[in-house]
Amino acid sequence: MLDRMRRGRTDEGLTVRVLTVVQEIDADLRDGLGGRGAASAARRLRRLLGAEAVVLAGLDGPVAWAGPEPDPDELAALLTQTYEHGTPAQRPPWSAVPLLVAGELSGALAVRDAAEAELAAVATLVARSLDHAALRRARGRIVQAELRTLRAQISPHFLHNALAVIGARIRTDPARARTLLNDFADYLRYSFSARGDYATVADELQAIQTYLELQRARFDDRMELSVRMAPEILPVAIPFLVIQPIVENAVRHGLEPKPGPGAISVSGFGEGPLCVIEIEDDGVGMEPEFAQAILGGAGAGTVGVSPDTGRASVGLANVDQRLRTVYGPEYGLVIETAPGSGTKVVIRVPRFMRGVVAN
Repeated sequence: MLDRMRRGRTDEGLTVRVLTVVQEIDADLRDGLGGRGAASAARRLRRLLGAEAVVLAGLDGPVAWAGPEPDPDELAALLTQTYEHGTPAQRPPWSAVPLLVAGELSGALAVRDAAEAELAAVATLVARSLDHAALRRARGRIVQAELRTLRAQISPHFLHNALAVIGARIRTDPARARTLLNDFADYLRYSFSARGDYATVADELQAIQTYLELQRARFDDRMELSVRMAPEILPVAIPFLVIQPIVENAVRHGLEPKPGPGAISVSGFGEGPLCVIEIEDDGVGMEPEFAQAILGGAGAGTVGVSPDTGRASVGLANVDQRLRTVYGPEYGLVIETAPGSGTKVVIRVPRFMRGVVAN
């Protein structure tokens, strides 16, 4: 029994080591076969297989190898045989297995002096890592496209009203007009800046305060503003232009239709490992079903959703989708609302997440 227990512990330790190596290879290949981690992945694969040499090859030829450099002609013949038939090939002492990603041939794993059964299993793991890398790159392209869409949809309604407000104060209050014009320039500079996918909460907060000051001037200071952010979340990185579309929606579709003064608050705090940001207004509110339709990307013509609200849904649905793409399906927007009771939109995201870094 003692021998069996020892063997069990040995097998368990081996499994842990193999899983660790697989995770490391997955990280090495996060940019695909042509990425900077390919050479590191080849070295790990050589140790994992106990092979004399390992070659990672793309469709255009070898991209990385570990061990003695292979003979170019010998390797080229092996890869040609593998690619022509899309099946494992052998030219002793070399063997090669095709790497299929999403059902398409993407390259090959070639080894010198390694067990064929182990080679097939490891090739499957490599192909899976490449598949994960392709999905990550696809998600990145989606986020970039959605961000470009959001930038292109900065409301002409807001631009017109902001300029009208500034123009109206040029004679009556030139100092305030000059301040508002500077705010307007800062807002546009931030919204169209060439920054990357992420910004800090502090950066987003500054842009939001500028936006709200412009809106408050338009409301003849009848809008009550409250902005409170806990210091510990200010350096947290979040997707760029996440808060502004929600604030704009609160102003346009919560406060504008409401007679008399209105209030809007933006607050943020840490909740364990999470960063929580809440945008709340005391405007007209909406039916919860309308809010659900908005997050579903409902446009004009949806039952119960006005054409104007339909246009606003593009921004909220965009933000919701980007949050889910970056953090996972459990991190979308939460909307609490009812007719006549205002609206609260809650964002909950991890305070720290790999790859989410402000530029």
